[in-house]
Amino acid sequence: MKNLILAAILFISIAAYSQSDILPPEIQIKTALLAAPTEERSGAMVYGYDKNGKMVVLKEGTNNMVCIADNPDFDGVQVACYSKKLEPFMARGRQLSAEGKSEIEKRKIRKEEVESGKLKMPDAPSTLYVFAGSDEKYDKTTGELKDGKFRYVIYIPYATTESTGLPAKPEAPGMPWLMDPGTHRAHIMISPANN
Repeated sequence: MKNLILAAILFISIAAYSQSDILPPEIQIKTALLAAPTEERSGAMVYGYDKNGKMVVLKEGTNNMVCIADNPDFDGVQVACYSKKLEPFMARGRQLSAEGKSEIEKRKIRKEEVESGKLKMPDAPSTLYVFAGSDEKYDKTTGELKDGKFRYVIYIPYATTESTGLPAKPEAPGMPWLMDPGTHRAHIMISPANN
């Protein structure tokens, strides 16, 4: 009986969201959490989209992980999770996007705000996990994504190739490298070769 009730609730939820491309909250949450390390999933906070397409908190968190559901406005499936220390930087980016700022404008504004002390960056390396794949391999009824690929981004503000020993571009498949060295956006990029 309990399973029938849960199935009915899921059906009603899916039906309510079928008016648009926005998936039910429980499916958005399940997919978003695929990007998080397994032991962090149950306590992660999850942002997703309501039926009007507005970004909202779908799941409150109890640990240091923040996850973002797939944006239905873009092709393919991409979810991300990151250390809570990155939230001010990420939240400001979302705010500027909502204001219609271009990527170049967002970078300029956040750079100025970080340099003035208005926007805080992590004081230690902080990781962003990205999991992405194709629409064809995504099951919208279960939230499962087959053959997805991981990418890891470790923010380390103002790091340089000299301070890290990393090159400024990848020299072999899967090799870590430092993007935007010497800036507030400096981050180590890792795209596993066997991914």
